[in-house]
Amino acid sequence: MAEFAVKMDPVAALRSSGRRKTPDPVAATVLAELAGADGIVAHIREERRLILERDVRLLRQTVKSRFILEMAPVAEMVGFALDVKPDRVTLVPPTAKVKGAEGGFDLVVQRGPAFDAVATLQDAGIPVGILIDPDPDQVKLAHKTGAGRIQIHTGILHESRTDQQREKALSSIGHAVKLAGKLRMGVGVGRGIAMGMLKYLNGIGHIHEVVMGHSVIAHALLVGMDRAVKDAATLVHGL
Repeated sequence: MAEFAVKMDPVAALRSSGRRKTPDPVAATVLAELAGADGIVAHIREERRLILERDVRLLRQTVKSRFILEMAPVAEMVGFALDVKPDRVTLVPPTAKVKGAEGGFDLVVQRGPAFDAVATLQDAGIPVGILIDPDPDQVKLAHKTGAGRIQIHTGILHESRTDQQREKALSSIGHAVKLAGKLRMGVGVGRGIAMGMLKYLNGIGHIHEVVMGHSVIAHALLVGMDRAVKDAATLVHGL
C-alpha cells in the first residue's frame, strides 16, 4: 500500500497571492493529518517565495506523521535542514536551474552537489531522496549518491494528451520504478499528478509514496480539507 503525503506549497501560494497571513500552511497541515495524511511536504526555495522559514520550523513542531522538506542541495539549504532536522529531505533542482516544476534533478549536471548533500544529511541521521525524471540513467546515478529513495517526477504523465503519449509516459515511469526496486530504493511519485491520474498507476507496483499538492488543495476548496484528503488517500492507498 502506498502512503499519501500532502504538499503544502499551494496553501502558501494562496497566502502569497492575497498578501495576507492566511491561509496558514501549518493550520492546513493539522486538518490534513486529522483526515489521514501519512506525511506533509513543504518546499523551501532559496528565495523563500512561498514556504517561509517560519512555516518550516512550525511544521517541524506540529507534524505528527512524517515531515518531508524539499530543498536544493546548496550550502544554505543543507545548513537549514541540519538545524530543523526534518524526517526526510527530498533534493530538488535549485530555483535558478528550473522554471516552476518542469523537471527533476539532473544528476549528470549537478552530480557533485547532490553527492555532497546526501552524504552530509545522512551522516546527520536525515534520510534523503532525490526528485528525478523517469530515466534509467538518473535512477542509477541517484543510487550511486547513496540516497535511499527517489521521487519520480510525473510531469510527462500530466502533459500526456493522447493515449499513445500516456502509454509512453507510463512505460517510462514503470521502468524507472522497476529499476529502483531492483536497486532496493524506496520510490515515490509526484509533481503535476492529479487525483484523476492515479488510476493509471495501478499495477506498476513498488510505489511507496504519492505526493500531491495542487490537486488536493484545489479539491479542498470545493469540498473541504477533510473530504479532499480522505478522497485522495483512498485512491493512493489502493495502489
